[in-house]
Amino acid sequence: MANPVTNLFRIPELREKILFTLFCLLIYRLGAHVTAPGIDVVALRDYAGNLQGTAFGIYDMFVGGGLSKATVFALGIMPYISASIMFQLLATVFPNIEKMQKEGEEGRKKLTQYTRYATVILSMFQAWGFALFLETQVPGAVANPGTAFRLMMVLTLSTGAVFIMWLGEQITERGIGNGMSLLIFFSIIESLPSAIVETTKLVQAGQVHPVGIFVLIATMLVVVAATVAVTMAARKIPVQIPQKVMGRGRIRQGQKSFVPLRINSAGVMPIIFAQSIVIVPSTVATFTNNRWLKDASAWFQPGSWIYYVLFTVLIVFFTYFYTAIIFNPVDLAENLKKQGAFIPGVKPGARTAEYIDRVLTRITLPGAFFLAAIALIPSAILHAIGVTGLSRLLGGTGLLIVVGVGLDTVQQMQQHLLLRRYDGFMKKGRVKFRGRQQRYI
Repeated sequence: MANPVTNLFRIPELREKILFTLFCLLIYRLGAHVTAPGIDVVALRDYAGNLQGTAFGIYDMFVGGGLSKATVFALGIMPYISASIMFQLLATVFPNIEKMQKEGEEGRKKLTQYTRYATVILSMFQAWGFALFLETQVPGAVANPGTAFRLMMVLTLSTGAVFIMWLGEQITERGIGNGMSLLIFFSIIESLPSAIVETTKLVQAGQVHPVGIFVLIATMLVVVAATVAVTMAARKIPVQIPQKVMGRGRIRQGQKSFVPLRINSAGVMPIIFAQSIVIVPSTVATFTNNRWLKDASAWFQPGSWIYYVLFTVLIVFFTYFYTAIIFNPVDLAENLKKQGAFIPGVKPGARTAEYIDRVLTRITLPGAFFLAAIALIPSAILHAIGVTGLSRLLGGTGLLIVVGVGLDTVQQMQQHLLLRRYDGFMKKGRVKFRGRQQRYI
């Protein structure tokens, strides 16, 4: 345990999980370089620069550049993520969906099955829309446009999306970490080597000053450290579990515990929602020749004060909005009441729910401003220096995903190492106990 990295591949179970995960990720990255049939990659690559700052550019980041290359995995894991978010939002409106979330394993299985069906439907619509986009907006990208090409794209991209969904589930079940998150993680960092090479060429050509790179590296170290700290930070609410008679004279002793309320409960979702709204003018301007719209879209680009103010307000709003959706103080208060637990100095029931809601509201505000800072500071520095190749990884969305998924995967590995450690203690204890019994008899 002193040096857990060297022990990762010494434990057979953990070694098999890591190798299986790496094998699945290798398949995913290989498929992300196979171009769909009937598409001129050169024409699409020439047009890909126009996608920056639009909805297609954001989508392309999550699929590792598959959209700009029109690969068989162009849709990536995003249809499944969109379907999952859709059911999460619908649970606040439809009681049946909320009931399935609370039914335990059976309810989760039903919800997972419905999510898969929705993924197939969404991927078909997205594939059809992408085919229309290639035909109408990218000159020379499609050799034989028409219904046959669109149907072929729907079949190809939908199959790829379903295969990626299955691949992510296999990683979750048989590998290490969350499969869906790891697929997005590797889609983001796969552009890091080429971005570093591109930045080095800019420095050598004199287009970027070395001092600017030094400032960027120093800022990134601070931002990453702050991201790790805030991601793991939580407000611990003390909880008292009283002494309880379990039956046949058994007494459960009173315990002291706590309920952790994370400062950043909403994760990266507020930034994604805010970006989805901010990039609407740029996306609309891409498909029109209206000069007024093109001029207005420049107001919502990084570097303008309107962009920074609007982005900050939207992130704060969606942080509170999404936290209210995923965290219900009333349910938490009811669960504490059923267990006989209580917060010292607070009455169980409605008073406990009000107290938790008040604490959550207070700690969410600094979390929201932190998200805004993470989303804006790296982008502003990259824009000022003139290094755009690293924006995919060092932008707010990509950085939070990379740090969050990395922390989660490391924690799961540590749990496996600790479990192996405890199993060793138990086996040694059983051997000693049997030996003593035999000598006594």
